[in-house]
Amino acid sequence: MRVLVGTDIIEINRIMKLVDSKEKNALKSIFTLREIEYCEARKVSKYQSYAARFAAKEAIYKALSEFVPEKYSWTDFEVINSEKGKPEVVLGFEIKGLESVEISLSHCKEYAVAYVSAIIKEN
Repeated sequence: MRVLVGTDIIEINRIMKLVDSKEKNALKSIFTLREIEYCEARKVSKYQSYAARFAAKEAIYKALSEFVPEKYSWTDFEVINSEKGKPEVVLGFEIKGLESVEISLSHCKEYAVAYVSAIIKEN
């Protein structure tokens, strides 16, 4: 068994510029429709929500990079929320032996951070 970890921090201002830009295709190349709908519904904290999800995608990649297919897109890493609000990772591809992926997100006025841990069962 291997435990893999990844973490990322990002300035919310950087994501705010992306979200407010005219480049909506850029937004859709990073975030899934469910992620966009969730973040847009957050109103006042939408930028923090986008930034937390961006940091999550980076952290997921850092934790699982050796198992990610050569051709992937950022939308292959999706962060959704359970009914109780807990963030969960949905991968758009399979990883042999992947037992679990856990994620924690947090943000303040200026920064968003994500931490990911994954357990891979090795033969």
